[in-house]
Amino acid sequence: MSITVEEKNRLIQEFATKEGDTGSPEVQIAILTSRITTLTEHFKTHKKDNHSRRGLLMMVAQRRKLLDYARKKDEARYQDIIKRLGIRR
Repeated sequence: MSITVEEKNRLIQEFATKEGDTGSPEVQIAILTSRITTLTEHFKTHKKDNHSRRGLLMMVAQRRKLLDYARKKDEARYQDIIKRLGIRR
């Protein structure tokens, strides 16, 4: 249900703002989005997995907080990350 190391490294490379960046809001949002997508696919076959559903809801809330932070700090970066990930507001 989690993402692979290769997928995580690819996301870090793609969304990093500078060399060695692993903690910027863009990278964190991208990783959370990938994990949310993976879990959403999991729920299509395991409808009654309520323990994982709680984790999904926590990840969605965390991503929402990070998106709000990015929006408050820099609207252009926020719009860019929304467009690159295909997240709608």
